[in-house]
Amino acid sequence: MVEDVIISASLVPAAELLSHAVVSIFETIHAAKQVLIQKENFGKFCIYLEKIGLILKELMQQNLDCSESLKNAIEILDREVKASRRLAVDCSKRNKLYLLFHCRHILGSIKGSTEEIARALSLIPLASLEISLGIQERIKSIHDSMLEADYHTSLAEEELLSRIESGIQERRVDRGYANDLMTQILEVVSINREKSFLQKEFEEFKREIEDMKLRKNKAEELQMKQIIALLENADDVMSHADKERKYLDARNSIGGQPLEPLRSFYCPIRLDVMVDPVETSSGMTFEREAIQKWFALGNTNCPLTQIPIENTVLRPNKNLRQSIEEWKDRNAMNMIVLIKQKLRSNEDKDIIQCLEKLEELCLEKELHREWVALEDYNPVLVGILGSNNVDARRHALTVLNILAKDSNENKEKICTVENSLACIVRSLSRNTRESKLAVQLLLELSKCAAAREEMGDIRGCIFSLVTISKKGDSEVSEDAHLLLEILASRNQNVMQMANANYFKPLLHLLTSGSDDAKLAMAKTLSEIELTERQKLSLFELGALEPLMHLLSHNNLEMITVCMKCLQCLSSIPQNGQIMIREGAVVPLLALLYRQSLLSPTLREHVTATILHLAQSTIYEDGDPEQSDCIPLLGSDEDISMLFSLVSMIGPSIQGNILQAFYAMCRSPYGADIRTKLRQLSAVQLVQLCEASDLKVRANAVKLFCCLTEDRDDDSISNHVSKRCIESLLKIIRSSHDVDEIASAMGIISNLPRDPEITQWLLDAGALDYILQSIDKNQNDPTKKGIVENSLGALCRFTIPANPDFQDRVADFGRIIHILVRLLGSGTKLMKKSSAVSLKHLSEGSFHLSRPIKGGILQRFFCWVSPETVCLVHGGICSAESSFCLMEAQALGPLVSLLAHTDFGVSQAGLDALLTLINGEGLQGGSKALAASKAITPIIKLLSSPSLILQEKSLNALHRLFEVAEIRQEFGGLAHMALVEITQRDGSHMKSMAARVLAQLGVLQDQSSFF
Repeated sequence: MVEDVIISASLVPAAELLSHAVVSIFETIHAAKQVLIQKENFGKFCIYLEKIGLILKELMQQNLDCSESLKNAIEILDREVKASRRLAVDCSKRNKLYLLFHCRHILGSIKGSTEEIARALSLIPLASLEISLGIQERIKSIHDSMLEADYHTSLAEEELLSRIESGIQERRVDRGYANDLMTQILEVVSINREKSFLQKEFEEFKREIEDMKLRKNKAEELQMKQIIALLENADDVMSHADKERKYLDARNSIGGQPLEPLRSFYCPIRLDVMVDPVETSSGMTFEREAIQKWFALGNTNCPLTQIPIENTVLRPNKNLRQSIEEWKDRNAMNMIVLIKQKLRSNEDKDIIQCLEKLEELCLEKELHREWVALEDYNPVLVGILGSNNVDARRHALTVLNILAKDSNENKEKICTVENSLACIVRSLSRNTRESKLAVQLLLELSKCAAAREEMGDIRGCIFSLVTISKKGDSEVSEDAHLLLEILASRNQNVMQMANANYFKPLLHLLTSGSDDAKLAMAKTLSEIELTERQKLSLFELGALEPLMHLLSHNNLEMITVCMKCLQCLSSIPQNGQIMIREGAVVPLLALLYRQSLLSPTLREHVTATILHLAQSTIYEDGDPEQSDCIPLLGSDEDISMLFSLVSMIGPSIQGNILQAFYAMCRSPYGADIRTKLRQLSAVQLVQLCEASDLKVRANAVKLFCCLTEDRDDDSISNHVSKRCIESLLKIIRSSHDVDEIASAMGIISNLPRDPEITQWLLDAGALDYILQSIDKNQNDPTKKGIVENSLGALCRFTIPANPDFQDRVADFGRIIHILVRLLGSGTKLMKKSSAVSLKHLSEGSFHLSRPIKGGILQRFFCWVSPETVCLVHGGICSAESSFCLMEAQALGPLVSLLAHTDFGVSQAGLDALLTLINGEGLQGGSKALAASKAITPIIKLLSSPSLILQEKSLNALHRLFEVAEIRQEFGGLAHMALVEITQRDGSHMKSMAARVLAQLGVLQDQSSFF
């Protein structure tokens, strides 16, 4: 900053004066920014200085005359700025504790300098100086702002200073109060919390008193001494040796016998030693509660002198109270020494009484607890834990608990006693009250590093804690649980906990343990055979986050083990959905694409986990549109990248990826996945259908079949060749995998109805395989998928447009009877496909029915029996030669399909039945339908939720009601449904329904419904 100031020799002296002030300002700003305490207040002060410095720089360029007023103002400003610089330099060198306790004085100095600098600004003769109005307004603005400057200590600082002042007034010398103050100090001031550093800081603070003596500041010296006396009782500022020396000096000075209380210690009213002595206006001292009760009864005289007491104000007798406290402490110290000697006796009764008194002393005052610890009671108390007396052990644990909670130093001392932890652990397996105390004590001692290292190695410790943690007592089980979490930070404890089937402590290790401990934990989880409930529990306990976090580790073994854990846990669909929701897919894919990780084992774990996640997206029941599962892959790029890895070496990895995509294609979001895969993977899948690895081939065929289900002809036909068909038929002929055979047949069923593809199928003998598959497997429930897809494939060869195909089907002989049987006993897909094929075949029956020789005359003279003439087709029919539905006895089964819950099945059945009334077959076909009781179910379809079924049945009834007998017998059943259709707004069936009603004579031909 100083370098920015350029002083020209040609300027008038005013500029030189201003220049010196600017230098002082920026030196002060620099010094203030080095201060580590009161940074906010020093920062505010610096802002004012920076603004003033900039204005003074501008004034340096104005050729101002150096008037006496200007000179006086600048000198005051310079003086205060330099004083502030000295303050800042002093604060940067002083002890932090000293600065904290003097923060009010420091702020007072800053505020005083601010006000003086503001006064200096007000003395600048703005009116007589030839400076711009803008500069004048800026100076005035800074002046006003500085007068209103608000410097204040923080709430934490004020609270701390108030507590220190209160502690000094109340003469607080207890360690707890000092520890609380030190904790509060460490929160306010940035000091290293390590004990050695804190003690060093405190020693530096005490040396400040020597500087005060040199400055002869008695008031400040006294204040610092009082603060030191208040804080030196804190655990972290006084060494153990100093405490022990201080205690032994006091103990040796009091003698070995208890002292009787002085007469002045007794309350004249109660006649017992006072606790809170207060003095009345008569000059007599009483116990506060006793004298207050005396006044409350209406007494106005002194109970001791009977002198009237005009003023009932009570003044604490602090000197007497302190004397009473010193007497009590002296006797307590003697009692602590005496009890230790008595505890070495063998009388259980004496031991229990001594322990009860010791417990009472420890609870009474923290100073007593400190003396018990300094008296080295720990070996004695630990020895009692080996006693056969339950009460003695319980009291010993109670006292040890009190001491352990009192200070970290006591914890360490208890742990150093030989076999102390082992003795405490033995109490875990004893009665409930004792085990509860033992758990509490171990939990407290576990805050000591040495104890944590030793506990898990003690025989029975882990098992006992796990047992306790599962008991009904919530308080003790919670303590045991917390202790197990703490012990999980050591590798040796991990296996013990896992063997005890206790996982929550293990998870603690994943987030807080060393790398070795984390690895041990992950290995443990990956090697345990977990039940489904355990896998769910681990996710409920938060296993996902630490495992996923470890995937970013540089250690290949760590990553591999974590992936093995995730693979195991993700096998539960609920866990898989949680992983997807929590964003686990992105890091898994990133891990899969990392070229540096060339481990096939790791990639296998990653792809297996992705497979589990994909399987978790498959809805099990209900409408897929209502599923709330989350898609696995969020973009086309993710789909493309993952599928590109299907060519990766290793059948396990290939299989996992193919199965994952198959699962995704079955999810509620499968349509989008299938569309993308058809665009980028059809060629690869066709090639993989010839893979040498049978599992890879089977998975590829299943996925390929899935992609053909949408009947996207353009995407599929471009990649299907004669060789592909031959490969599929080879699989059908030779595979032992039922699902693979079904999928291969499914591909054939779903292939486009392209003539060339159909011819390839015929040339390769596909029709024979299809018919044989239906015939051979129709009664095997384990092969229903093969039959379903074979029936779907058969539909290609039954279409009436190609009679040659139908003839090939007819050559099989009994196929139509199999189709009819499956209408009743097959799955819904079997029923639908069978009905479709029967419909196709039935459409050719009019042409295939053999005409009667001699025509009507021959029939009239009974040259041919009437029973051989088909009612519908008017010729001689059979199931095998003309595919006649009546001869095949298919009408009854087809009629039953009309009431099926699957609309596709109902539609297929209806379409097959309606082939009987095509063309010239109306009269005979309508009678056949009426005889098979099909008309009423067809009328019911007018009210079907399916609009397609409504329309088909409406058109069918329009044709059927052309026959007078049908119209008369069934027309009335259709009235209500037909009227309901005519009343629908915007229905394209409205006009047709009106025509049917006109057929029935319900509407006139001129009705507006037309």
